Amino acid sequence: MKQYLLEPRDSAPSEIVLHEVDPRPLKAGEVSVRIEASSLNYRDLLMKSGLSASGGSDPVVPLSDGSGVIDEVTGDAGDWKVGDKVALTFFRDWQAGRFDMAYHGAARGGSCDGVLAESVVAPAHSLVKVPGYLSTREAATLPCAAVTAWHAMMERGHPVGPGDTVLCLGTGGVSIFALQMAKAAGAKVILTSGSDEKLARARSLGADETINYRTTPDWDREVHRLTEKRGVDAVIEVGGPGTLEKSMNSVAAGGFISLIGVLTGFAPPETSLFPLVKKNVDLQGIYVGSREMFLRMLSFFEQHQIRPVIDGTFSFEEASGAYARLEGAQHLGKIVIEH
Repeated sequence: MKQYLLEPRDSAPSEIVLHEVDPRPLKAGEVSVRIEASSLNYRDLLMKSGLSASGGSDPVVPLSDGSGVIDEVTGDAGDWKVGDKVALTFFRDWQAGRFDMAYHGAARGGSCDGVLAESVVAPAHSLVKVPGYLSTREAATLPCAAVTAWHAMMERGHPVGPGDTVLCLGTGGVSIFALQMAKAAGAKVILTSGSDEKLARARSLGADETINYRTTPDWDREVHRLTEKRGVDAVIEVGGPGTLEKSMNSVAAGGFISLIGVLTGFAPPETSLFPLVKKNVDLQGIYVGSREMFLRMLSFFEQHQIRPVIDGTFSFEEASGAYARLEGAQHLGKIVIEH
């Protein structure tokens, strides 16, 4: 069996190296999944660069997001059977309920092996069944970015719906999924990007208003203009410290900001957080979600027939090219590797 390993080097970044290994025998409660597709997230660049604290010092199979078909089961693997089309959860052991820091010990592609392999052995409790209308290529984009967007808008606080306006920063996986979900839920969406071409594509996906943050650097003022000075009900904040001030300016009283990404780095914000208090705003940290959230999201996807937006596809042997595409930041939506 072939699998990639993210191998640490004396100097960052790490390298992804293809290896031939013997498949591991199944233990009680496990299944074997023949991976047909995987996808990348910004976290995978952080893992490769050594900037993420979620990895260990040992080589690890990279990537958290994968989908495929079960090709072997143990006798106590529940209702799973050979031939089932499945996706793997990001947090292997977070099944339901409130998050616990112990779940970080089994975050795929970081603290435990991920999915950039021909086959993966996984506990039966860490899989979800893929709806019939989705291909495994599409399902491979869901475990991290889609569940993150769902958690941010539909699970924490009040669910986004008709009458709400959502601000999505950028056109990466989380923001595009948030756009699709918000529109399906009946909300309005304002989306930012530094590319007019990407903004045009976002409008074709349903964005009601778009802002080019390069030509309109004070994009928070434009958000106020577009919302008649009210602000937005929810912000999908993927930038971090470099964009948080403008996100706080953009959110309406009683709204919420979902702090998800660190595209502008890990430094503290250089601004007062008092606007959160003044406007009674919730600032919520979001890091993917549980298996139960994943299942509720899949039900919503099936109801609205939502299909992931895939920017490009690479072969298993071209995995390094997929990393390069993500690092170049020219993509819109998700980048997929077909195994």
